[in-house]
Amino acid sequence: MTTTTSSPHQDGLIARMMHRAVATLTRLGISVLGTRMLYVRGRRTGQWRSTPVNLLVHDGARYLVAAPGQTQWVRNLRHAGEGELRLGRRVERFTATELADAEKPAVLRAYLARWHFEVAQFFDGVGPDAPDHELARVAPAHPVFRITTR
Repeated sequence: MTTTTSSPHQDGLIARMMHRAVATLTRLGISVLGTRMLYVRGRRTGQWRSTPVNLLVHDGARYLVAAPGQTQWVRNLRHAGEGELRLGRRVERFTATELADAEKPAVLRAYLARWHFEVAQFFDGVGPDAPDHELARVAPAHPVFRITTR
């Protein structure tokens, strides 16, 4: 019996390929489990930057969660305070408000319930069924923005 294992390099390559595929589909107007293309102006250049994101709708509000943590899009969105979500040709301009750590656990629970299979590696073993104190423990590592359409 043989078993196959993948190296971190192979895992990274697969993740990059999946990221590109999701971005391409989203640009074509095909949402994969709620994906959108996030466009935000770079904080240094002022040029538009884009990346696919998972748009979470929870308790009537809409959120962007940075599962990997302090990404470039997070830094740019903090600086700009606004951006665009696109799905194909549909463009939605929004303003963003970052949540305080104390406000994040319920949003993180909903996010993990929807996308745990995709983002589990970023959450230090914490899943959607984790107790509140565990979600509160990981909350500082995951920026969350409430978005409001302009």
